[in-house]
Amino acid sequence: MSMINKEIADFSVEAFHENTFKTVTRADILGRWNVFFFYPADFTFVCPTELEDLADMYNDFKAVGCEVYSVSCDTHFVHKAWYDISRTIQKIRYPMLADPTGILARDFEVLIEEKGLAERGDFIINPEGKIVAYEIVAGNVGRNAEEIFRRVQASQFVAEHGDHVCPARWKPGAGTLIPSLDLVGRL
Repeated sequence: MSMINKEIADFSVEAFHENTFKTVTRADILGRWNVFFFYPADFTFVCPTELEDLADMYNDFKAVGCEVYSVSCDTHFVHKAWYDISRTIQKIRYPMLADPTGILARDFEVLIEEKGLAERGDFIINPEGKIVAYEIVAGNVGRNAEEIFRRVQASQFVAEHGDHVCPARWKPGAGTLIPSLDLVGRL
């Protein structure tokens, strides 16, 4: 079943952010665009490459009014321990959400129950708290922050210009499509 337009449930989780612990709730994400970036676990192999890629583009996300949250089923203490020993993870400036009970992973339908880990899933959430785009990939395939950023920009553009659609490889400033009434009936 599709998760497009699913409203994110209320939540309250601990986070490691800017070398401190804090609580993040559903109220914190409303009113702006957000990316929830689920990954299996801290101290793994593919995950740090993805998190570093996001860290390298974090200023770009912020510039378009989008917050990034990485999420794993580790605790906020494990996030800090990983940050303390990894130069790669020390590049992260976005909040790292702790989901040891799986409340977020269940709501986003990425929890692997028998392992207590999350699938690799990234979700773009609009300012109303609804999923507008998402991708879930196999655990052995890393994702590309540049493509997630492009999807954020396209989602923002479509939200602002509801009669337009963005074609493949669309980037800001490129042409869009405006389906005619004849085409809309066949889509």
